[in-house]
Amino acid sequence: MTEPARILVIDDEAPIRRFLRVPLEAEGHSVIEAANAREGILAVAREAPGLVILDLGLPDADGLSVLREIRGWSQVPVLVLSVRTDEAGKVAALDAGAQDYVVKPFGMKELLARIRSLLRGRAGSTPPTVIEIADLHIDPGNHTVTKAGAALHLTRREFDLLWLLASHAGRLVTQGMILKSLWGPAHAEDSQYLRVYVRQLRQKLGDDAANPRYIITEPGIGYRFLG
Repeated sequence: MTEPARILVIDDEAPIRRFLRVPLEAEGHSVIEAANAREGILAVAREAPGLVILDLGLPDADGLSVLREIRGWSQVPVLVLSVRTDEAGKVAALDAGAQDYVVKPFGMKELLARIRSLLRGRAGSTPPTVIEIADLHIDPGNHTVTKAGAALHLTRREFDLLWLLASHAGRLVTQGMILKSLWGPAHAEDSQYLRVYVRQLRQKLGDDAANPRYIITEPGIGYRFLG
């Protein structure tokens, strides 16, 4: 038996998500759902799932681009679901970092067996769901942030921005990655929009852009969270 895991299902078809949820929960897993690429990328960063089930045919971005984005900062196992049966499509997904590929329609018993195999390989390596950096305690499960023990009141978007930056502490996170993850591909060039939220987040953290303790600006490129 494999240990229960948090499994993220990224699929724009609600019937498919329901179809997967029932047997996965019957095996003791908790299921997180995302209906598009933007929600899926953010859920990987915020929820730290033990496995991702990814559909390639998403409405706002190709699933391969989602896979490549995730692989830039996470090694969570990814099982691809797709109606694409061509060998080139399968190879592209595997080369992009997928651990397995299942063609729709699929048999549930086979899918569950593949999931068990992936989770066994992942056993003991699930990343922590709480981030503690300096005097900050960031808890995605309860959606709370404390600084030196005092609660900070962030909006949902501010929390998502903080989590995305803190989960990549010490590494450069580009403006494009942040915008696509939090607002979707249509906003990939809205850097001014992002600067407004970074300024608001800095104010609530008590951070000084000229002498940063948490968020460093890499001019014209992105941001780096001090770890």
